[in-house]
Amino acid sequence: MGTAISKEEFDERDYPRFRERLEECLSELGRLLERPGFGIGPATIGAELEVFLIDGAGRPLPRNQAIRAAAADPRVTVELNRCNMELNTSPALLAGCPFTALGDELNLLVARVAEAAGRYAGRLALIGILPTLSLADLGPGMLTDAPRYRALNSGVRRLRRGPARIRIAGADPLELASEDLGLEGANTSFQVHLRVDPADFTRTYNAVQLATAPVLAVSGNSPTFLGHRLWQETRIALYKQSADDRPGPGPRRRPARAGLGTGWLRGGPLGLFTQSVRLHEPLLPVLGRLGPAACGSGWQPPPLDELRIHQGTVWPWNRAIYDPSAGGHLRIEMRALPAGPTVIDMLANAAFLIGLSLWLAGQDQQWTYALPFERADDGFYRAAQHGLSAQLSWPAWHRDQIRTLPAAELVSELVPAARLGLLEAGVAPAEADSLLDVISARAASGQTGAAWQRATLAAAERDHDRQHAPAVMLGRYLQCADTGLPVHTWPVGNLDAIVRHPSPEPAPGAQA
Repeated sequence: MGTAISKEEFDERDYPRFRERLEECLSELGRLLERPGFGIGPATIGAELEVFLIDGAGRPLPRNQAIRAAAADPRVTVELNRCNMELNTSPALLAGCPFTALGDELNLLVARVAEAAGRYAGRLALIGILPTLSLADLGPGMLTDAPRYRALNSGVRRLRRGPARIRIAGADPLELASEDLGLEGANTSFQVHLRVDPADFTRTYNAVQLATAPVLAVSGNSPTFLGHRLWQETRIALYKQSADDRPGPGPRRRPARAGLGTGWLRGGPLGLFTQSVRLHEPLLPVLGRLGPAACGSGWQPPPLDELRIHQGTVWPWNRAIYDPSAGGHLRIEMRALPAGPTVIDMLANAAFLIGLSLWLAGQDQQWTYALPFERADDGFYRAAQHGLSAQLSWPAWHRDQIRTLPAAELVSELVPAARLGLLEAGVAPAEADSLLDVISARAASGQTGAAWQRATLAAAERDHDRQHAPAVMLGRYLQCADTGLPVHTWPVGNLDAIVRHPSPEPAPGAQA
Protein backbone atom coordinates (compact mmCIF):
# COMPACT_ATOMS: atom_id res chain seq x y z
CA MET A 1 0.00 0.00 0.00
CA GLY A 2 3.00 2.29 -0.10
CA THR A 3 5.13 4.52 2.08
CA ALA A 4 4.24 5.26 5.69
CA ILE A 5 3.01 8.79 6.44
CA SER A 6 2.69 10.71 9.71
CA LYS A 7 -0.28 12.93 8.89
CA GLU A 8 -3.77 11.44 8.76
CA GLU A 9 -6.17 14.38 8.92
CA PHE A 10 -6.56 16.87 6.08
CA ASP A 11 -8.68 19.92 5.41
CA GLU A 12 -10.05 21.16 2.10
CA ARG A 13 -7.09 23.49 1.59
CA ASP A 14 -4.69 20.53 1.36
CA TYR A 15 -6.23 19.08 -1.80
CA PRO A 16 -5.78 22.01 -4.26
CA ARG A 17 -2.11 22.40 -3.32
CA PHE A 18 -1.55 18.67 -3.69
CA ARG A 19 -3.17 18.73 -7.13
CA GLU A 20 -0.83 21.56 -8.13
CA ARG A 21 2.13 19.49 -7.03
CA LEU A 22 0.81 16.52 -9.01
CA GLU A 23 0.74 18.65 -12.17
CA GLU A 24 4.29 19.81 -11.43
CA CYS A 25 5.32 16.19 -11.02
CA LEU A 26 3.82 15.27 -14.39
CA SER A 27 5.71 18.10 -16.07
CA GLU A 28 8.94 17.05 -14.39
CA LEU A 29 8.39 13.41 -15.33
CA GLY A 30 7.79 14.44 -18.95
CA ARG A 31 11.14 16.25 -19.01
CA LEU A 32 12.81 13.30 -17.33
CA LEU A 33 11.51 10.85 -19.94
CA GLU A 34 13.08 13.02 -22.65
CA ARG A 35 16.46 12.95 -20.92
CA PRO A 36 18.93 10.79 -22.91
CA GLY A 37 19.73 7.57 -21.13
CA PHE A 38 17.08 7.88 -18.44
CA GLY A 39 15.85 4.52 -17.12
CA ILE A 40 18.02 2.43 -19.42
CA GLY A 41 19.43 -0.61 -17.69
CA PRO A 42 19.23 -4.38 -17.36
CA ALA A 43 15.81 -5.88 -16.80
CA THR A 44 15.13 -6.92 -13.22
CA ILE A 45 12.25 -8.57 -11.41
CA GLY A 46 11.03 -8.32 -7.84
CA ALA A 47 7.95 -9.26 -5.87
CA GLU A 48 5.68 -8.40 -2.95
CA LEU A 49 3.95 -11.30 -1.21
CA GLU A 50 0.98 -10.57 1.05
CA VAL A 51 0.22 -13.23 3.67
CA PHE A 52 -2.40 -13.98 6.31
CA LEU A 53 -1.53 -14.46 9.96
CA ILE A 54 -3.65 -17.18 11.55
CA ASP A 55 -3.95 -18.85 14.95
CA GLY A 56 -4.02 -22.55 15.78
CA ALA A 57 -7.69 -22.81 14.82
CA GLY A 58 -7.10 -21.26 11.38
CA ARG A 59 -8.72 -17.98 12.41
CA PRO A 60 -7.19 -14.56 11.63
CA LEU A 61 -4.49 -13.49 14.09
CA PRO A 62 -4.51 -9.64 14.40
CA ARG A 63 -0.92 -9.20 15.58
CA ASN A 64 0.91 -7.92 12.50
CA GLN A 65 2.75 -5.07 14.21
CA ALA A 66 4.07 -7.25 17.02
CA ILE A 67 5.12 -9.97 14.58
CA ARG A 68 6.82 -7.45 12.33
CA ALA A 69 8.80 -6.18 15.31
CA ALA A 70 9.75 -9.74 16.22
CA ALA A 71 10.85 -10.51 12.65
CA ALA A 72 13.09 -7.42 12.70
CA ASP A 73 13.61 -7.36 8.94
CA PRO A 74 13.12 -4.21 6.82
CA ARG A 75 11.76 -6.35 3.99
CA VAL A 76 8.77 -7.26 6.17
CA THR A 77 5.98 -4.67 6.46
CA VAL A 78 2.44 -4.52 7.78
CA GLU A 79 -0.59 -4.32 5.51
CA LEU A 80 -4.05 -2.74 5.67
CA ASN A 81 -5.60 -5.23 8.10
CA ARG A 82 -4.03 -6.39 11.35
CA CYS A 83 -3.96 -10.03 10.18
CA ASN A 84 -2.01 -9.22 6.99
CA MET A 85 1.69 -8.70 6.31
CA GLU A 86 3.80 -8.12 3.23
CA LEU A 87 7.16 -9.65 2.33
CA ASN A 88 9.29 -7.71 -0.16
CA THR A 89 12.07 -9.26 -2.21
CA SER A 90 15.19 -7.60 -3.57
CA PRO A 91 15.38 -7.00 -7.32
CA ALA A 92 17.03 -9.80 -9.28
CA LEU A 93 18.52 -9.64 -12.77
CA LEU A 94 16.14 -11.25 -15.24
CA ALA A 95 19.01 -12.87 -17.12
CA GLY A 96 20.24 -16.04 -15.47
CA CYS A 97 18.22 -17.69 -12.69
CA PRO A 98 16.05 -14.87 -11.33
CA PHE A 99 13.25 -17.12 -10.10
CA THR A 100 15.65 -19.20 -8.07
CA ALA A 101 16.89 -16.02 -6.40
CA LEU A 102 13.32 -14.85 -5.86
CA GLY A 103 12.29 -18.22 -4.44
CA ASP A 104 15.25 -18.44 -2.10
CA GLU A 105 14.50 -14.99 -0.67
CA LEU A 106 10.77 -15.66 -0.37
CA ASN A 107 11.43 -18.93 1.47
CA LEU A 108 13.81 -17.16 3.82
CA LEU A 109 11.29 -14.39 4.55
CA VAL A 110 8.40 -16.81 4.98
CA ALA A 111 10.46 -18.82 7.46
CA ARG A 112 11.53 -15.69 9.33
CA VAL A 113 8.01 -14.35 9.69
CA ALA A 114 6.64 -17.81 10.53
CA GLU A 115 9.17 -18.06 13.36
CA ALA A 116 8.12 -14.63 14.64
CA ALA A 117 4.44 -15.57 14.37
CA GLY A 118 5.14 -18.73 16.34
CA ARG A 119 5.97 -16.58 19.36
CA TYR A 120 2.31 -15.54 19.32
CA ALA A 121 0.99 -19.07 18.67
CA GLY A 122 0.46 -18.14 15.04
CA ARG A 123 1.51 -19.20 11.56
CA LEU A 124 1.25 -18.00 7.95
CA ALA A 125 -1.27 -18.87 5.27
CA LEU A 126 -0.41 -18.18 1.63
CA ILE A 127 -3.87 -18.06 0.05
CA GLY A 128 -5.83 -15.50 -1.98
CA ILE A 129 -8.75 -15.24 0.48
CA LEU A 130 -8.72 -16.91 3.89
CA PRO A 131 -11.77 -19.24 3.93
CA THR A 132 -12.29 -18.86 7.70
CA LEU A 133 -12.86 -15.09 7.62
CA SER A 134 -16.03 -13.63 9.11
CA LEU A 135 -17.43 -10.13 8.71
CA ALA A 136 -16.27 -9.35 12.23
CA ASP A 137 -12.69 -9.87 11.01
CA LEU A 138 -13.09 -7.16 8.39
CA GLY A 139 -14.53 -4.22 10.32
CA PRO A 140 -12.85 -0.90 11.17
CA GLY A 141 -11.40 -2.35 14.36
CA MET A 142 -9.24 -4.68 12.26
CA LEU A 143 -7.47 -1.86 10.38
CA THR A 144 -3.78 -1.70 11.20
CA ASP A 145 -3.06 1.01 13.75
CA ALA A 146 -1.08 3.33 11.47
CA PRO A 147 -1.78 6.84 10.10
CA ARG A 148 -1.63 5.71 6.46
CA TYR A 149 -4.41 3.18 6.78
CA ARG A 150 -6.67 5.41 8.86
CA ALA A 151 -6.15 8.23 6.34
CA LEU A 152 -6.85 5.92 3.39
CA ASN A 153 -10.05 4.73 5.02
CA SER A 154 -11.16 8.32 5.67
CA GLY A 155 -10.18 9.39 2.15
CA VAL A 156 -12.24 6.71 0.43
CA ARG A 157 -15.23 7.38 2.69
CA ARG A 158 -14.96 11.10 1.95
CA LEU A 159 -15.29 10.50 -1.80
CA ARG A 160 -17.74 7.62 -1.71
CA ARG A 161 -20.24 9.30 0.59
CA GLY A 162 -21.85 5.98 1.44
CA PRO A 163 -21.12 2.27 1.83
CA ALA A 164 -19.36 0.08 -0.70
CA ARG A 165 -21.87 -2.27 -2.33
CA ILE A 166 -20.47 -5.75 -2.86
CA ARG A 167 -22.28 -7.95 -5.37
CA ILE A 168 -20.55 -11.11 -6.58
CA ALA A 169 -22.19 -13.89 -8.58
CA GLY A 170 -21.53 -17.57 -7.97
CA ALA A 171 -23.03 -20.80 -6.67
CA ASP A 172 -23.86 -18.85 -3.48
CA PRO A 173 -24.24 -15.22 -4.65
CA LEU A 174 -23.06 -12.59 -2.20
CA GLU A 175 -24.45 -9.13 -1.48
CA LEU A 176 -23.32 -6.93 1.38
CA ALA A 177 -22.44 -3.35 2.21
CA SER A 178 -19.45 -1.95 4.05
CA GLU A 179 -18.62 1.57 5.17
CA ASP A 180 -14.90 0.95 5.58
CA LEU A 181 -11.91 -0.39 3.66
CA GLY A 182 -11.64 -3.48 5.86
CA LEU A 183 -12.97 -5.77 3.12
CA GLU A 184 -9.78 -5.05 1.14
CA GLY A 185 -7.91 -6.94 3.85
CA ALA A 186 -9.67 -10.14 2.81
CA ASN A 187 -7.43 -10.23 -0.27
CA THR A 188 -3.77 -11.19 -0.45
CA SER A 189 -1.77 -11.16 -3.65
CA PHE A 190 1.61 -11.90 -5.19
CA GLN A 191 2.65 -8.73 -6.99
CA VAL A 192 5.43 -9.00 -9.55
CA HIS A 193 7.59 -6.08 -10.70
CA LEU A 194 9.41 -5.89 -14.03
CA ARG A 195 11.85 -3.08 -14.79
CA VAL A 196 11.34 -1.80 -18.33
CA ASP A 197 13.32 0.69 -20.42
CA PRO A 198 11.18 3.75 -21.29
CA ALA A 199 11.46 3.09 -25.02
CA ASP A 200 9.99 -0.39 -24.53
CA PHE A 201 7.34 0.60 -22.02
CA THR A 202 4.29 1.02 -24.27
CA ARG A 203 4.58 -2.32 -26.09
CA THR A 204 5.53 -4.17 -22.91
CA TYR A 205 2.67 -2.67 -20.91
CA ASN A 206 0.12 -3.57 -23.60
CA ALA A 207 1.57 -7.08 -23.70
CA VAL A 208 1.18 -7.44 -19.92
CA GLN A 209 -2.42 -6.24 -20.20
CA LEU A 210 -3.21 -8.95 -22.75
CA ALA A 211 -1.22 -11.71 -21.04
CA THR A 212 -2.84 -11.23 -17.64
CA ALA A 213 -6.13 -12.99 -18.49
CA PRO A 214 -4.80 -16.46 -19.45
CA VAL A 215 -2.27 -16.35 -16.62
CA LEU A 216 -5.00 -15.46 -14.13
CA ALA A 217 -7.20 -18.26 -15.48
CA VAL A 218 -4.57 -20.88 -14.59
CA SER A 219 -3.62 -19.22 -11.28
CA GLY A 220 -6.93 -18.84 -9.41
CA ASN A 221 -6.72 -19.43 -5.66
CA SER A 222 -9.67 -17.53 -4.11
CA PRO A 223 -12.91 -19.45 -4.73
CA THR A 224 -14.79 -18.61 -1.51
CA PHE A 225 -15.53 -15.63 0.71
CA LEU A 226 -17.53 -15.62 3.95
CA GLY A 227 -18.67 -19.17 3.20
CA HIS A 228 -19.97 -18.26 -0.26
CA ARG A 229 -18.69 -20.17 -3.30
CA LEU A 230 -18.10 -17.40 -5.81
CA TRP A 231 -15.50 -16.80 -8.55
CA GLN A 232 -12.40 -18.89 -9.20
CA GLU A 233 -10.48 -15.72 -8.28
CA THR A 234 -13.05 -13.91 -6.12
CA ARG A 235 -10.33 -11.52 -4.97
CA ILE A 236 -10.57 -9.63 -8.28
CA ALA A 237 -14.25 -8.74 -7.84
CA LEU A 238 -13.98 -8.16 -4.10
CA TYR A 239 -10.98 -5.85 -4.33
CA LYS A 240 -12.43 -3.78 -7.16
CA GLN A 241 -15.74 -3.24 -5.37
CA SER A 242 -14.38 -2.72 -1.85
CA ALA A 243 -11.87 -0.10 -3.05
CA ASP A 244 -14.44 1.76 -5.16
CA ASP A 245 -14.56 5.45 -4.22
CA ARG A 246 -17.32 6.42 -6.66
CA PRO A 247 -20.46 7.71 -4.94
CA GLY A 248 -22.94 5.82 -7.09
CA PRO A 249 -23.95 4.74 -10.61
CA GLY A 250 -24.45 7.31 -13.33
CA PRO A 251 -24.01 7.86 -17.08
CA ARG A 252 -20.76 9.83 -16.60
CA ARG A 253 -19.26 7.71 -13.87
CA ARG A 254 -15.47 7.81 -13.91
CA PRO A 255 -13.44 4.58 -14.17
CA ALA A 256 -12.97 2.48 -11.05
CA ARG A 257 -9.89 3.02 -8.94
CA ALA A 258 -9.09 -0.69 -9.34
CA GLY A 259 -9.46 -1.91 -12.93
CA LEU A 260 -7.61 -3.07 -16.01
CA GLY A 261 -7.71 0.34 -17.70
CA THR A 262 -9.58 2.27 -20.35
CA GLY A 263 -7.77 1.24 -23.54
CA TRP A 264 -4.51 0.15 -25.09
CA LEU A 265 -1.63 2.48 -24.33
CA ARG A 266 -0.91 4.51 -27.47
CA GLY A 267 1.64 7.03 -26.22
CA GLY A 268 4.44 6.56 -23.76
CA PRO A 269 4.39 5.87 -20.02
CA LEU A 270 3.61 9.49 -19.19
CA GLY A 271 0.06 8.86 -20.41
CA LEU A 272 -0.56 6.31 -17.65
CA PHE A 273 0.64 8.65 -14.92
CA THR A 274 -1.40 11.49 -16.39
CA GLN A 275 -4.50 9.33 -16.54
CA SER A 276 -4.01 8.35 -12.90
CA VAL A 277 -3.85 12.01 -11.86
CA ARG A 278 -6.71 13.25 -14.04
CA LEU A 279 -9.18 10.43 -13.41
CA HIS A 280 -8.74 9.86 -9.68
CA GLU A 281 -9.10 12.27 -6.78
CA PRO A 282 -6.28 12.38 -4.21
CA LEU A 283 -6.77 10.28 -1.09
CA LEU A 284 -3.59 11.25 0.76
CA PRO A 285 -2.72 14.91 -0.02
CA VAL A 286 0.67 14.73 1.69
CA LEU A 287 3.21 17.21 0.35
CA GLY A 288 6.80 16.07 -0.01
CA ARG A 289 9.51 17.86 1.89
CA LEU A 290 10.99 19.09 -1.38
CA GLY A 291 9.36 20.19 -4.61
CA PRO A 292 9.18 17.80 -7.58
CA ALA A 293 12.27 19.26 -9.26
CA ALA A 294 14.46 19.44 -6.13
CA CYS A 295 17.57 17.30 -6.56
CA GLY A 296 20.23 18.89 -4.37
CA SER A 297 23.77 19.37 -5.66
CA GLY A 298 24.51 17.64 -8.95
CA TRP A 299 21.92 15.84 -11.03
CA GLN A 300 19.81 13.22 -9.31
CA PRO A 301 16.48 11.72 -10.32
CA PRO A 302 13.71 13.93 -8.92
CA PRO A 303 11.78 12.41 -5.99
CA LEU A 304 8.30 13.18 -7.39
CA ASP A 305 6.98 12.38 -3.91
CA GLU A 306 3.42 13.51 -4.55
CA LEU A 307 3.09 11.49 -7.74
CA ARG A 308 4.46 8.39 -6.04
CA ILE A 309 2.09 8.82 -3.09
CA HIS A 310 -0.84 9.26 -5.45
CA GLN A 311 0.13 6.24 -7.55
CA GLY A 312 0.14 4.20 -4.36
CA THR A 313 -3.56 5.01 -3.88
CA VAL A 314 -4.68 4.06 -7.40
CA TRP A 315 -4.85 0.31 -7.89
CA PRO A 316 -5.00 -0.82 -11.55
CA TRP A 317 -4.27 -4.50 -12.03
CA ASN A 318 -1.13 -3.49 -13.93
CA ARG A 319 0.39 -0.30 -12.57
CA ALA A 320 3.13 2.01 -13.85
CA ILE A 321 5.79 2.73 -11.23
CA TYR A 322 8.35 5.54 -11.20
CA ASP A 323 11.23 4.91 -8.81
CA PRO A 324 14.07 7.45 -8.28
CA SER A 325 16.42 4.75 -6.96
CA ALA A 326 19.17 3.12 -9.01
CA GLY A 327 19.51 6.26 -11.15
CA GLY A 328 15.76 6.46 -11.71
CA HIS A 329 13.72 3.91 -13.63
CA LEU A 330 10.25 2.66 -14.58
CA ARG A 331 8.60 -0.62 -13.65
CA ILE A 332 5.39 -2.42 -14.44
CA GLU A 333 3.76 -3.81 -11.31
CA MET A 334 1.57 -6.83 -12.09
CA ARG A 335 -1.00 -6.95 -9.32
CA ALA A 336 -3.59 -9.53 -10.39
CA LEU A 337 -2.00 -12.79 -9.19
CA PRO A 338 -3.11 -14.33 -5.88
CA ALA A 339 -0.90 -15.39 -3.01
CA GLY A 340 -0.16 -19.12 -2.79
CA PRO A 341 -0.66 -21.98 -2.78
CA THR A 342 3.14 -22.52 -2.57
CA VAL A 343 6.26 -20.58 -3.48
CA ILE A 344 6.81 -22.84 -6.49
CA ASP A 345 3.26 -22.15 -7.73
CA MET A 346 3.76 -18.40 -7.43
CA LEU A 347 7.12 -18.52 -9.20
CA ALA A 348 5.54 -20.54 -12.03
CA ASN A 349 2.74 -17.97 -12.34
CA ALA A 350 5.29 -15.15 -12.45
CA ALA A 351 7.45 -16.91 -15.04
CA PHE A 352 4.43 -17.56 -17.26
CA LEU A 353 3.25 -13.95 -17.01
CA ILE A 354 6.66 -12.39 -17.59
CA GLY A 355 7.66 -14.76 -20.37
CA LEU A 356 4.37 -14.42 -22.23
CA SER A 357 4.42 -10.64 -21.86
CA LEU A 358 7.96 -10.37 -23.22
CA TRP A 359 7.10 -12.60 -26.17
CA LEU A 360 3.97 -10.59 -26.96
CA ALA A 361 5.95 -7.34 -26.68
CA GLY A 362 8.21 -8.58 -29.46
CA GLN A 363 5.35 -9.22 -31.88
CA ASP A 364 3.86 -6.86 -34.44
CA GLN A 365 1.78 -4.42 -32.41
CA GLN A 366 -1.06 -4.53 -34.95
CA TRP A 367 -2.84 -6.88 -32.55
CA THR A 368 -3.70 -3.87 -30.38
CA TYR A 369 -5.83 -2.61 -33.29
CA ALA A 370 -7.30 -5.99 -34.22
CA LEU A 371 -8.39 -6.86 -30.67
CA PRO A 372 -10.60 -4.18 -29.06
CA PHE A 373 -9.48 -3.40 -25.54
CA GLU A 374 -13.01 -4.07 -24.33
CA ARG A 375 -12.59 -7.71 -25.36
CA ALA A 376 -9.37 -7.97 -23.34
CA ASP A 377 -11.01 -6.30 -20.35
CA ASP A 378 -13.98 -8.68 -20.55
CA GLY A 379 -11.60 -11.63 -20.85
CA PHE A 380 -9.77 -10.59 -17.71
CA TYR A 381 -12.94 -10.74 -15.63
CA ARG A 382 -14.09 -13.95 -17.36
CA ALA A 383 -10.77 -15.54 -16.39
CA ALA A 384 -11.23 -14.42 -12.78
CA GLN A 385 -14.79 -15.74 -12.68
CA HIS A 386 -14.50 -19.03 -14.57
CA GLY A 387 -10.80 -19.93 -14.43
CA LEU A 388 -9.68 -22.51 -16.97
CA SER A 389 -13.20 -22.91 -18.36
CA ALA A 390 -13.40 -19.21 -19.33
CA GLN A 391 -13.82 -18.41 -23.02
CA LEU A 392 -11.05 -15.95 -23.92
CA SER A 393 -10.51 -13.87 -27.06
CA TRP A 394 -7.00 -13.89 -28.49
CA PRO A 395 -5.31 -12.47 -31.60
CA ALA A 396 -5.03 -15.01 -34.43
CA TRP A 397 -1.82 -13.30 -35.68
CA HIS A 398 -3.54 -12.64 -38.99
CA ARG A 399 -4.77 -9.17 -39.84
CA ASP A 400 -8.09 -8.31 -38.16
CA GLN A 401 -8.71 -11.87 -36.95
CA ILE A 402 -9.60 -12.90 -33.41
CA ARG A 403 -10.12 -16.38 -31.95
CA THR A 404 -12.18 -17.34 -28.93
CA LEU A 405 -11.29 -20.55 -27.13
CA PRO A 406 -11.31 -22.11 -23.63
CA ALA A 407 -8.62 -20.78 -21.31
CA ALA A 408 -7.22 -24.27 -20.66
CA GLU A 409 -6.60 -24.75 -24.38
CA LEU A 410 -5.18 -21.25 -24.78
CA VAL A 411 -2.80 -21.66 -21.84
CA SER A 412 -1.40 -24.87 -23.32
CA GLU A 413 -0.81 -23.09 -26.63
CA LEU A 414 0.91 -20.12 -24.96
CA VAL A 415 3.41 -21.97 -22.77
CA PRO A 416 5.93 -22.39 -25.64
CA ALA A 417 5.64 -18.67 -26.42
CA ALA A 418 6.30 -17.82 -22.77
CA ARG A 419 9.38 -20.05 -22.89
CA LEU A 420 10.70 -18.15 -25.91
CA GLY A 421 10.10 -14.85 -24.11
CA LEU A 422 12.09 -16.00 -21.09
CA LEU A 423 14.95 -17.47 -23.14
CA GLU A 424 15.27 -14.32 -25.26
CA ALA A 425 15.55 -12.34 -22.02
CA GLY A 426 18.44 -14.55 -20.94
CA VAL A 427 16.65 -16.76 -18.40
CA ALA A 428 18.40 -20.12 -18.04
CA PRO A 429 16.59 -22.79 -20.10
CA ALA A 430 16.41 -25.29 -17.19
CA GLU A 431 14.80 -22.66 -14.96
CA ALA A 432 12.26 -21.64 -17.62
CA ASP A 433 11.38 -25.26 -18.38
CA SER A 434 10.93 -26.36 -14.77
CA LEU A 435 8.53 -23.51 -13.98
CA LEU A 436 6.54 -23.64 -17.19
CA ASP A 437 6.18 -27.41 -16.76
CA VAL A 438 4.21 -26.58 -13.60
CA ILE A 439 1.85 -24.39 -15.64
CA SER A 440 1.42 -27.05 -18.32
CA ALA A 441 0.66 -29.74 -15.75
CA ARG A 442 -1.79 -27.51 -13.92
CA ALA A 443 -3.63 -26.64 -17.12
CA ALA A 444 -3.73 -30.30 -18.21
CA SER A 445 -5.04 -31.53 -14.85
CA GLY A 446 -7.42 -28.61 -14.35
CA GLN A 447 -6.33 -28.46 -10.69
CA THR A 448 -5.64 -24.84 -9.86
CA GLY A 449 -5.60 -23.72 -6.23
CA ALA A 450 -9.22 -22.67 -6.61
CA ALA A 451 -10.25 -26.02 -8.09
CA TRP A 452 -8.48 -27.89 -5.29
CA GLN A 453 -10.16 -25.73 -2.64
CA ARG A 454 -13.61 -26.27 -4.11
CA ALA A 455 -13.18 -30.03 -4.42
CA THR A 456 -11.73 -30.35 -0.92
CA LEU A 457 -14.44 -28.15 0.57
CA ALA A 458 -17.08 -30.37 -1.05
CA ALA A 459 -15.37 -33.43 0.44
CA ALA A 460 -15.21 -31.76 3.88
CA GLU A 461 -18.93 -30.93 3.72
CA ARG A 462 -19.74 -34.63 3.52
CA ASP A 463 -18.53 -35.04 7.12
CA HIS A 464 -18.89 -31.52 8.54
CA ASP A 465 -21.51 -28.77 8.46
CA ARG A 466 -21.12 -25.68 6.28
CA GLN A 467 -19.88 -23.65 9.24
CA HIS A 468 -16.93 -25.90 10.09
CA ALA A 469 -16.04 -27.28 6.65
CA PRO A 470 -13.96 -24.21 5.61
CA ALA A 471 -11.65 -24.68 8.61
CA VAL A 472 -11.26 -28.37 7.76
CA MET A 473 -10.43 -27.47 4.17
CA LEU A 474 -7.92 -24.83 5.31
CA GLY A 475 -6.21 -27.37 7.56
CA ARG A 476 -5.75 -29.71 4.62
CA TYR A 477 -4.57 -26.82 2.45
CA LEU A 478 -1.88 -25.89 4.98
CA GLN A 479 -0.70 -29.49 5.29
CA CYS A 480 -0.36 -29.79 1.53
CA ALA A 481 1.33 -26.39 1.27
CA ASP A 482 3.89 -27.46 3.88
CA THR A 483 5.21 -30.07 1.44
CA GLY A 484 6.26 -27.29 -0.95
CA LEU A 485 4.87 -29.27 -3.87
CA PRO A 486 2.82 -27.50 -6.57
CA VAL A 487 -0.94 -27.57 -6.20
CA HIS A 488 -1.61 -29.75 -9.25
CA THR A 489 0.00 -32.66 -7.36
CA TRP A 490 -2.12 -32.30 -4.21
CA PRO A 491 -4.59 -35.09 -3.40
CA VAL A 492 -8.19 -34.18 -2.70
CA GLY A 493 -9.69 -35.66 0.43
CA ASN A 494 -7.40 -38.29 1.98
CA LEU A 495 -4.43 -36.58 3.62
CA ASP A 496 -2.61 -39.88 3.98
CA ALA A 497 -1.92 -39.64 0.25
CA ILE A 498 0.11 -36.43 0.63
CA VAL A 499 3.76 -36.77 -0.33
CA ARG A 500 5.69 -35.50 2.67
CA HIS A 501 8.92 -34.54 0.92
CA PRO A 502 9.71 -32.69 -2.31
CA SER A 503 10.77 -34.68 -5.33
CA PRO A 504 14.53 -35.43 -5.69
CA GLU A 505 14.93 -32.57 -8.19
CA PRO A 506 12.62 -29.77 -7.03
CA ALA A 507 11.99 -26.86 -9.33
CA PRO A 508 13.74 -23.59 -8.41
CA GLY A 509 12.41 -22.02 -5.23
CA ALA A 510 10.58 -25.10 -3.98
CA GLN A 511 10.27 -25.21 -0.23
CA ALA A 512 12.36 -27.85 1.52
